[in-house]
Amino acid sequence: MKKFFPIYVRGPLIFFSFFGMLEYFIDSGDRPAFVKYPIVLLVLLVFLVIQIAFEYIGSAVNKMIYEITPEDKRQEIVASESLPLREQKWYINIMKRLTRAEPVENNTLLLLDHNYDGIRELDNKLPPWWLYLFYGGILFGAIYLVRYEILGADDQEMEFKKEMAQARIDIAEYKKNAPDMMDEKNVTLLTDVASLAKGKVIFETNCAACHRADGGGQIGPNLTDDHWIFGGDIKNLFHTITNGGRDGKGMVAWRGTLKPTEIQLAASYILSLQGSNPKNPKAPDGDLWVKPADQPADKDATKTVATIK
Repeated sequence: MKKFFPIYVRGPLIFFSFFGMLEYFIDSGDRPAFVKYPIVLLVLLVFLVIQIAFEYIGSAVNKMIYEITPEDKRQEIVASESLPLREQKWYINIMKRLTRAEPVENNTLLLLDHNYDGIRELDNKLPPWWLYLFYGGILFGAIYLVRYEILGADDQEMEFKKEMAQARIDIAEYKKNAPDMMDEKNVTLLTDVASLAKGKVIFETNCAACHRADGGGQIGPNLTDDHWIFGGDIKNLFHTITNGGRDGKGMVAWRGTLKPTEIQLAASYILSLQGSNPKNPKAPDGDLWVKPADQPADKDATKTVATIK
């Protein structure tokens, strides 16, 4: 066998087979296992050393056996190794087990009595591999019939529908816990000091040019009074910052510049400015905002802004 699988073929084949098994069984996400877990490189190195050692040991044992073998046996070994593949003993045994073919010289023993215009028929046995596939097909068909037609197991279409339904549930759950997948439907108001401090930095960097640093309004509307053009709760404000204001004269959409988490921080800080009464505020724009009865008052956010300032 080593004649047909020399070391330069056998070695890389075994090594990369082991490497592929590690990559398959180690969960490393979208990165190769040996990159995410450097210990895998050490395992591969140890395996390579062991593989080389086994090859040297095997070669040494073969040489030693060859040296202590009598001369006549050596000649037999050399003669058998020089034979073509189809004449190798192991190959002949495998093919005999797979085909159960009779030698051509035995054809006279296999002839049947049937004679069709001088054409005789041989009683050859079917190859075992063909019989095993045939019996396996019958067994598979029986199991399939019982499972799907009698017991009513899910077919491919039903499995697809269930997997899609589960995928929708998983996506919805992921969006709840993934901040950057946030939208106006699931955004929440932040009232802690650390979040409002971050929101203040974002506001002063991106929004103060139009609304003033104190939110009193300049080019843009006053953000400290109770009048709002598109609504004055966290969901309305998140939507307005994300998608922009009125066409042609309103605020630009910030969704390409700020992440959803940054928009949430900025919107929470803006709402904390309610009632801060800056100097010389701009006249109210929009309609008086009345908070719906099912929404709690943002008293904590209003109290916290004094600490940030």
